[in-house]
Amino acid sequence: MANTDMALKDAMSSIEGALGVALVDYGSGMALGTLGGSQALDLNVAAAANTDVVRAKLRAMEMLDIQDRIEDILITLGSQYHLIRLLTGRGGNGLFLYLVLDSQRANLAMARHQLKRIEGDLEV
Repeated sequence: MANTDMALKDAMSSIEGALGVALVDYGSGMALGTLGGSQALDLNVAAAANTDVVRAKLRAMEMLDIQDRIEDILITLGSQYHLIRLLTGRGGNGLFLYLVLDSQRANLAMARHQLKRIEGDLEV
């Protein structure tokens, strides 16, 4: 079992092209932990903003009466991938992992696979 710091370090070291990662509470929009980022990529601001993305998708699913769960949300930009993975196990309800990748260096399929593994090891 990994704690938050270990999980964030694992994401940054094991996922090729990782630029930053955060564990976020989408009830409050607060980042519970961040690693990486830059002046141009403020992970605390991104955490709050992506909380709105998660809430909007959950509302849409409710309005459409979709009885399923979000596995992850992918946003592709010209030079980056933004991956949001909602946590489902061991106290992770209401939390998501947010990962920013350099699209030129990242393998999106492997990043999703690694993030799922990290989620499985994470104990909140």
